[in-house]
Amino acid sequence: MSTPQSVTPQIAQQLLKMGAVLVDIRLVDEYAREHVPHSVSCPMASLNVDRLREVLSGANSVIFLCLSGIRSSQHCAQLAEAAGTAQTYLLSGGLQAWKRAGLPVVKGKRPSIDIMRQVQIVAGGTVLAGVVLGQAMHPAFYWLAGLVGAGLLFAGISGFCGLARVLMRMPWNRRR
Repeated sequence: MSTPQSVTPQIAQQLLKMGAVLVDIRLVDEYAREHVPHSVSCPMASLNVDRLREVLSGANSVIFLCLSGIRSSQHCAQLAEAAGTAQTYLLSGGLQAWKRAGLPVVKGKRPSIDIMRQVQIVAGGTVLAGVVLGQAMHPAFYWLAGLVGAGLLFAGISGFCGLARVLMRMPWNRRR
């Protein structure tokens, strides 16, 4: 296991030409929206070490990327361990830096808002409605804002967001 090194998009592109494997650790819907050509989707949220090692079999080096570089940096030790003997790199700045460098990306067929932004929109709208209705109609509506706050607190502590699970089942978020 090697300590992951950060690389720029230009260096990552050179490593890819030399046979490195590019692994995208973002969620499946993020990957479907847009990704680097020939990258492999292995979401960190449900990392399958056996599948990752299968993808990396025979590769001397692997480059991990996420949207901005934060997730891959946070999980660098776990990713390096999962990569086994392959030299491990992290794409500095993630997909955003890759696009800023003018390098190619594959765009999905239909644009959508990622699930966490949808959660923020619904939660924010519900809190706002609870406060406005609590002020204008009846103080009991303040409980609505409190429940959303409690749900967000629970999601932050536990890593489980029930609202995200519900939103994933909505028709506009289903894969076709």
